[in-house]
Amino acid sequence: MKRRLIVPRTPLLQWFAIVVVPFATLLPMLASITVIGAAVLALFVVVVVIDAGFGRRHLQGISVELPDLIRLTTGRRAQIELRLRNESMQRRQLLIGLGLPPEIESERPDLLVALPGTVVLSQLSWPCTPRQRGTFLLDAVHVEITSPLGLWAARASLPAHCELRIYPNLERERKDLTALFLNRGPFGLHVQRQVGRGREFEKLREYIAGDSYDEIHWKATAKRGHPVTKIFQIERTQELYVVIDASRLSARRIDPSAPVAIGTGSVTGDPRSIGVGRSMVSETPLARDKAGAPTTLERFITAALTLGLAAEQQGDLFGLVTFSDRVHRFVRARNGKEHYGLCRDAIYALEPRLVAPDFDELNAFLRLRMRRRALLVFLTSLDDPVVVESFTRGIELLARRHLVLVSVAPPPGARPLFVAPDVSSVDQIYERLGGHLLWHDLRQLGQKLQHRGVHFVMLEDERMSAQLVSQYLGIKQRQLL
Repeated sequence: MKRRLIVPRTPLLQWFAIVVVPFATLLPMLASITVIGAAVLALFVVVVVIDAGFGRRHLQGISVELPDLIRLTTGRRAQIELRLRNESMQRRQLLIGLGLPPEIESERPDLLVALPGTVVLSQLSWPCTPRQRGTFLLDAVHVEITSPLGLWAARASLPAHCELRIYPNLERERKDLTALFLNRGPFGLHVQRQVGRGREFEKLREYIAGDSYDEIHWKATAKRGHPVTKIFQIERTQELYVVIDASRLSARRIDPSAPVAIGTGSVTGDPRSIGVGRSMVSETPLARDKAGAPTTLERFITAALTLGLAAEQQGDLFGLVTFSDRVHRFVRARNGKEHYGLCRDAIYALEPRLVAPDFDELNAFLRLRMRRRALLVFLTSLDDPVVVESFTRGIELLARRHLVLVSVAPPPGARPLFVAPDVSSVDQIYERLGGHLLWHDLRQLGQKLQHRGVHFVMLEDERMSAQLVSQYLGIKQRQLL
């Protein structure tokens, strides 16, 4: 329903000061102009009322059409397309304003549009730049039109229903992994050496001298009366699931200007390979701060979508699991552009919840739903002793069936002791000691998980996506899955 309002403009106030104020002041003092003054005042009132009526009528037949769904990307300039319908086909000039949420910036708060009198529909593009991912609703378009004499401004809120979906921006990750996402086509591909003999059964053949005993198919040998060997092929299509932790620790904000480094590196190889990154995490449990600093969950979502693109390039099946104190979404692993869009829609509006993660329920859910062996990539934070105990209690059973890669976002200031020697006070010494203990605990946790068959990596903020893709490609090449 239209909500109409008519308000006076500056010309009306000026004419009121010129006509009404002098006559209203002189009428009590000069009886000779009483009739003339009353007539002038009455005529002024009639003209103002008639002009207000015509001003309200100018809004009749004006409506706005918006798409039901608009997809945008954070930090990327976009256009919102509007269609203005002028049923009366009269030349009109409108002042239009969109009730955009504060998360979507626009350099123009309103726009002056001239509607021609020759067509019913007119198209308008509204520039904007989204700053935060999520779902937002645009439910009204505000219009203003001037009355014929310019004394009044008729305003109305025209109903609209438009859903704005703002997705994470993966442009930087694509640039970092240009070689992977470059679509070369079937020509010019290099031969990539595959380690191992493969795990997927292909066919049977006659025994050849030199074949290993574990390759002999004993039932077929007994049936045929002569040795028969099994032939395996390299598995080209495998399942990859990214498990995203959206609990309280994922709400910590990351300060991109902090020079503090954190330990990072895979503990699945040499424990001394833990290097240095650039990140500092704040404990404030908010989605974003005033400066726009992203949260740990923001980085998780970006890394998960980048890993999905890498899996698509490799021909694997990609799936998603999101959880906190319960499992929120489960997307079965598939491939294709439509499936990637489904995964993106499943997590683009994911927000952290200030609850403790329930790993027991998650592990039971994964063991029940996933029958085929898959690569499970956990994106979580394990710097709380209670959370660590809950996680390690059930991860060993999960690792017996699946290949598990635990990717951890380290806590604030967790780093080796002598990484940053610029210490100027005793308090900073104790802070560095505390950060070293946190980093040492995570390193020991990684070694314990390694003994249980679980791969472990500490992530850097700026290189989180590249690290995950590198770990994934290493697993593919070594055929660990």
